[in-house]
Amino acid sequence: MILKRGMAATISEWLMAAEYIAAGGNHNIIFCERGIRTFETAYRNVLDVTAMPVLKRETHLPVIVDPSHAGGKALDGAGAVLRRGRRGRRRVADRGASESAARRGATPTRR
Repeated sequence: MILKRGMAATISEWLMAAEYIAAGGNHNIIFCERGIRTFETAYRNVLDVTAMPVLKRETHLPVIVDPSHAGGKALDGAGAVLRRGRRGRRRVADRGASESAARRGATPTRR
């Protein structure tokens, strides 16, 4: 089982989650570091590279890293930030909307 770290989970909470799973009978646990949340809005997560040596010291279980969550925000072709919701991806912020509208031959409107 791959146990992914939550964005706001501390290392001790992550270790306790693994203990809970092991107490239920599953001892095949792999820790997956994906990054932690910060106050920065330019990217999604910051990869916590200091978590790996701490986990290796605290447990014998393997640790893997998923750097894709620290890679930034998803953008569409026009440079708009995309977010996933219940209805799929949607635009939440336009960067250069007037340029993309001009390329399509449309005039940008204000809301």
